[in-house]
Order: sequence, then structure tokens, then C-alpha cells
Amino acid sequence: MIVTPGQRADCTQFQPVLEKIRVPRLGPGRPRKKPDSLAADKTYSNGPIRDCLRQRGIQHTIPEKADSQSARLRKGPNGGRPPGFDEERYKKRNTVERAINRLKNARAVATRHDKRGYVYLGTATAAAPAIWLRT
Repeated sequence: MIVTPGQRADCTQFQPVLEKIRVPRLGPGRPRKKPDSLAADKTYSNGPIRDCLRQRGIQHTIPEKADSQSARLRKGPNGGRPPGFDEERYKKRNTVERAINRLKNARAVATRHDKRGYVYLGTATAAAPAIWLRT
């Protein structure tokens, strides 16, 4: 989790969140820093994010925005091909959305009365295991 001001756009925090990912190994060894694949919503459908994922070799399922699609089609053959999109994989993304909604059921997380970011991060981190234990 990364805490940002409320008016900050989600897509600006993509790379810091990606750097914090740790995929645990089944056996001994340190966790991997690179996930096999990533599913995101249209917020993350822009060139720099797609380039970052391509450079790191991460497969992604991100729908293309309508305005990006029309701009690409306007360019004709120079617009490039559409990005790959797996609808079945994208349907599973709602698991994350449901988890965030459960996290927001905790009143202190939803209202964010904490003045300091580190206190709010602690509140959200403490709420996460409580949700996990309830399920």
C-alpha cells in the first residue's frame, strides 16, 4: 500500500506500487520483484505505463480508452495495432475491487480522519488482517 493525497491521480503512483511488489517463492529464496501478469482498469491505459510493463516483460490486461482507440484509428496504418486484451482475465479483476470495498467498510479507513499519512497507512494495514481473518 502507498498513501497519497486524495487529489493525486492513481496512474502517477503506478511505478512506486510496482516497485513494492514482492511475489513469494514456494521454496527457499528471496521473493520475485516481477509479477507474471497484471490486470488494471482504464486509468492505467496510457503509453508510459504500457512501455514500463513492456520493458519489464510483464504481460498485462488493460482495456484501451475510447479516445485512445479513436486516435489510433484516425492515424490509419501508422496508428499501430491495438493492445492485446484478454476479457476472461479482466473479469477476475473484480476480486481486487471487492477487497478494497471491504477495506473501506472499516470506518477509520473510509473517512480518513488521520492527519499523518503514516498513521493512516497503519490503520489500513491493521484493517487488512481483520478482513482476512473474517473470510
